[in-house]
Amino acid sequence: MNSNPLVSVVIPTYNRAGVVCETIDNVFQQTYRNFEIIVVDDGSTDDTLSKLSAYGDRLQVVTQRNAGAAAARNHGARVARGEIIAFQDSDDLWMPAKLERQVGLLETDRSIPCCLCNVVVRVVAGRQITSFDWSLIYPLHEEGIWVNVSEVLATRFVLFNQAVAIRREVFERIGGFDEGLKYLEDYDLPLRLSLEGPWAFIRQPLVLYHEGTPESFSQQALRDPIVLKECELRIFEQMRTRVKKGDKQGSTQRQLERRLSMLRRQLAATKLRKTNSVLARALGGCLMSADHYHMAAFRRSPWFPQPITIPARTPSSSPSASEPT
Repeated sequence: MNSNPLVSVVIPTYNRAGVVCETIDNVFQQTYRNFEIIVVDDGSTDDTLSKLSAYGDRLQVVTQRNAGAAAARNHGARVARGEIIAFQDSDDLWMPAKLERQVGLLETDRSIPCCLCNVVVRVVAGRQITSFDWSLIYPLHEEGIWVNVSEVLATRFVLFNQAVAIRREVFERIGGFDEGLKYLEDYDLPLRLSLEGPWAFIRQPLVLYHEGTPESFSQQALRDPIVLKECELRIFEQMRTRVKKGDKQGSTQRQLERRLSMLRRQLAATKLRKTNSVLARALGGCLMSADHYHMAAFRRSPWFPQPITIPARTPSSSPSASEPT
């Protein structure tokens, strides 16, 4: 077992000259030092490349024609040399111990495909709101092994890209990000990854999330609700097929069937709300409200799955703090 594996940090960027350097400088503050940084410029038209050139050989810059974040992350993973890949968005920040803690957990058990940490998504009245809060994920342990990942992710989304450290061979085996999806590739990948076995997790927030600007792709998705919902429906239909083929436990299958029924209702309601008919829009609104209350009741029911977690084994040795390659 390599107790000091190389981590490849992949940062896709597009016209983020004003913020990408802050993110890169932040990665260099990691306490775990055996990493490489790969920045994938997705066809920027501003002075991003000029900003990146100032780092010289401290990082690797690869370029591509504008093809989207999924393609950029896959491109970065293809040139990565590390055993572990960590993705970071070009405007988010990591706490200094993120990689060290994630590598430490991954090194306790080579069968674990990835490690997911919590994320600060907002601060309200001095209180941190985290991605685990948003997703109603409340593990009993500070860190450890999350056993029923597929069952939980069948019922809700959790911030993934900037919070995960994933074994490269697993990422490659499951095919990386789906470049055919216009939206939600960051939901599709963790669903597929959930079928690879239990995950390691860290309850403490080790990522600071920067909410997207009105021009960001995440905000664009919200303004394109029909395509967004069609992408989600496609993802879950494919997930159901994978679970059936893999003969997984019935609990995940039941949650997927429930989710698919909900998504079909939501897609129908969304289409109604986009018509010119006042009556159709009103009906669509009623359907969406009914579905909202149905989901709220489900979340309070005993059938809403909660994470099953166990403590991780104590590693025999901590990762070394050698200098980055």
